[in-house]
Order: sequence, then C-alpha cells, then structure tokens
Amino acid sequence: MSESHQLGALQLSIMRVLWRAGEATVARVHEDLLAELEDEEPRALTTIATMLQKMEKKGIVAHRAEGRTFVYYPTVTEAAVQRSMVSDLMENLFAGDATALVNHLLVEGEIDARELRALKDLIARREREAKEVRRDS
Repeated sequence: MSESHQLGALQLSIMRVLWRAGEATVARVHEDLLAELEDEEPRALTTIATMLQKMEKKGIVAHRAEGRTFVYYPTVTEAAVQRSMVSDLMENLFAGDATALVNHLLVEGEIDARELRALKDLIARREREAKEVRRDS
C-alpha cells in the first residue's frame, strides 16, 4: 500500500477546506473553518498557521508564496487519505477483516433504507465485476 496518512480532526478539517478550494491562505482556511465549525471553540489564526506548517513537514500540503503570503495546497487526494485511514482502521481495530468492519458499521451505525439500498447496489456491482474478471482470466 502507499503512504499512510493519519490525520487528526483539525488536520482533516483543514484538508477539506483545501480540497474544496484547491488552494488557500492561512486566513482563508481560518475563515472557512470558523464558518464550518460553528459549534466548536474557534481556533486562533496562529494555530492554523502552525498546523499547516506541520502538515507541510508531513508532506500532505505544500505552499507557494504570493509576496509575503503563503498559499497552501494539498499534495494528497481526499481518496488517498480515506483509503489510507480506512485501511489503517481496518488493520488496527478489525485485524484486517473487512467483513468485521462492515458488520460493525451495519450493527452499530444508523443506516437508513436509502443507504442500505445503496450498499446492496454496491455489493451487487462488485459481485458482477468479480464474475467478469474470473470469466476473462
């Protein structure tokens, strides 16, 4: 598997801003987070700047300079982070057992009828794809 990306809640929130915007200054990230995280304690601008610097050291964001202002952008995709974090979760909590993970989500989660139908459709599609691969082999 590729690189592991373990991100905390604030880092994920920052990444969501960057994925959505494509790139942003510290001030823009801060502003977007204030709007998004209304219920939470507001983070200081310096906290966001420090977190972006740490994230850059981890290699998940980079920056370019516009005068004296840094404009940050993501260097990893949302899909790559999701894949990595779910894989790590499955390995660490469910000993690599995807069935146990899905079972946990179905039993412990609140899944409505629409979501359940979507899951069934995904399973049916994967089964068809697996049959096609076996047939082509």
